[in-house]
Amino acid sequence: MMYKVITMKEKKKETNKALKKAPKKDLKKEQKKEQKKEQKKEPTYTLKTICSGLDASGKGIVKIKNDKVLIENLLPQEEVELEYTIKKEPKVISAMRLSESADRVKPRCRIFDRCGGCQLQHVNYKAQLEWKKEKVQSLLGRYGQVQEILGMEEPWAYRNKVIATFSLNKKGKVIAGIYEEDSHQVVPYSECWIQDAMAAKILNTLCELMTKFRIEPYDEDKRTGLVRHCLIRIGHVSREVLVCLVCASPIFPARKQLVQQLRSQHPEITTIVMNVNNRSTSIVLGQQERVLSGTGKIQDQLCGLRFSITAKSFYQINTQQTEILYYKAMELANLTGQERVLDAYCGIGTISLVAAQKAKEVVGVEVNPVSIKNAIENARVNHVRNAWFVEADAGLFMEQAAREGQRYDVVLMDPPRSGADERFLKSLCQLSPDRIVYISCNPSTQARDLRHLTHEGYQVEAIVPVDLFPMTVHCEVVCLLQRIDN
Repeated sequence: MMYKVITMKEKKKETNKALKKAPKKDLKKEQKKEQKKEQKKEPTYTLKTICSGLDASGKGIVKIKNDKVLIENLLPQEEVELEYTIKKEPKVISAMRLSESADRVKPRCRIFDRCGGCQLQHVNYKAQLEWKKEKVQSLLGRYGQVQEILGMEEPWAYRNKVIATFSLNKKGKVIAGIYEEDSHQVVPYSECWIQDAMAAKILNTLCELMTKFRIEPYDEDKRTGLVRHCLIRIGHVSREVLVCLVCASPIFPARKQLVQQLRSQHPEITTIVMNVNNRSTSIVLGQQERVLSGTGKIQDQLCGLRFSITAKSFYQINTQQTEILYYKAMELANLTGQERVLDAYCGIGTISLVAAQKAKEVVGVEVNPVSIKNAIENARVNHVRNAWFVEADAGLFMEQAAREGQRYDVVLMDPPRSGADERFLKSLCQLSPDRIVYISCNPSTQARDLRHLTHEGYQVEAIVPVDLFPMTVHCEVVCLLQRIDN
């Protein structure tokens, strides 16, 4: 269970506000009702305690007897006064912070407490990095010493990909924002401190145009309306912009007028795409797409190479830190120009093409046919002739390669948050490369996979966390595993 912490000042404000709203003639009646309710309630207790740390979601941890309770917006070593009831387990009614950590800072964002996109904006950046390193150490420390985390000099405005949801405000105007945690309530914003500033300007214009042309936002609960989301991609170096409108229906009234005026007000927009998703799902993009303006893709540069990016492309959201991550991965791979490299989960070929500059040959494997098409195009554009791309399940590909006696010196792997499945890991061990460079956005599942690999003849030689997601609880980790010779 999670609860929100408030200060004494905030509690007084809430109480005074409630009293002002209550009609004077009904005040006594309401007080009597509240008194009766209080009599029927379970007995309440108070406790002053100290926050012992942060859990994986960034919430403060306190203990009531032997039970762990999570409190929002609470930092380690801060004192808090809890009011709670207890039946089978403690239930916190209110939490009031009594002291303030030296690591606490004022969040830049005015909707920080509602948005949920940034979990650590109230923590100074140095402390964020320390906490992330400690988290990685607790998960992976059994395999070796975790190196210093590689953070950003300026940890703001780094997101090159934005996804916004639409709704109507009380005045009937279209607003853009993100869903409040565990609800379909859209929290609007006019700016976001971790996103490229250009995205917010485009979203604000889009809301005005949707209101003007009476284009109705999609309602997830009622399942009515048209526009569900807007996905914006911005080239960090190129500054090219892709706007993707995700709609519940292929029928889009006033489509031409909206596109024309949007591009007129934002000439920086390179292409506009309409994606159709009529399924009841939390997945943003559907299968059907239509290019409304431009080519349907943008170009950007990463590690000195050019890449084509579509709405569906997997492309790291923090370009600056991705370069640091990839260069570190290449350093750990220790490529000399003689190695055959396999890049599992290769996506659009970003790290494959970076590796190809230092390896004899690189084979990228990816199950998504669109990504493979993009990877082949990216190899051609960059004049890379020693990288090949195969549309296949990486686990099955490695099984076949092992049966045929094919030899790979290094395997690069960057699986989704769920990590690698058992079949993939088994086939990886059958292939038996000398070195494995494992990049992960989820140290928890990486720890699980390392357990399997170390039981099958590999030793972890290096663990390096990289902060790709400042102000959030997420952290990227790159590990080097070396095969132990029998």
